Amino acid sequence: MSATLPSLLASLAVLLLGRMDRLADACSCSPVHPQQAFCNADVVIRAKAVSEKEVDSGNDIYGNPIKRIQYEIKQIKMFKGPEQDIEFIYTAPSSAVCGVTLDVGGKKEYLIAGKSEGNGRMHITLCDFIIPWDSLSATQKKSLNQRYQMGCECKISRCPSIPCYVSAQDECLWTDWVTEKNINGRQAKHYACIKRSDGSCAWYRGVAPPKQEFLDIEDP
Repeated sequence: MSATLPSLLASLAVLLLGRMDRLADACSCSPVHPQQAFCNADVVIRAKAVSEKEVDSGNDIYGNPIKRIQYEIKQIKMFKGPEQDIEFIYTAPSSAVCGVTLDVGGKKEYLIAGKSEGNGRMHITLCDFIIPWDSLSATQKKSLNQRYQMGCECKISRCPSIPCYVSAQDECLWTDWVTEKNINGRQAKHYACIKRSDGSCAWYRGVAPPKQEFLDIEDP
């Protein structure tokens, strides 16, 4: 009996350590406005996933093979990125390590933002902006063509609680979480933070490009 207890304790310790490792590896992302996601990404495309397979992607520091999921895609349009079309997207094999699952079969279209790997390849994680194309608002779709890029020098700060304040003239406060308890609220769906001629930034709503009067105005 006395020999059994240490064995049980040792087994329990191994299980706890394994659980701690999984928790440590869990994917965690800070919310970002769609415009921030666009500006931070190397590549932003509209695409369909045609097929998927698990592939080796080198070895870790211990010599173990690194597995990734490779999606072969059909690019429909590129909003930001290299001249070469994207043919393959790579991601981690599990959501626990920020891997992304895409519907395969070429029917579902996505907006996909991520990091370029060159040679027609890109890498995506759960922290990137990846959303079914049909879920985007009309304003978001239009903003991908030019408006988001116009605000890439602006800073969008998420307001976690009231009160919160603008700390610089080139900053826009993102208040969806405190006003709607939802990061995919009105500002995310219908607004872009645009830099104006005086160097300040302000929220702009509308499908059409900002008029010169808005860009020239001095006060938000």
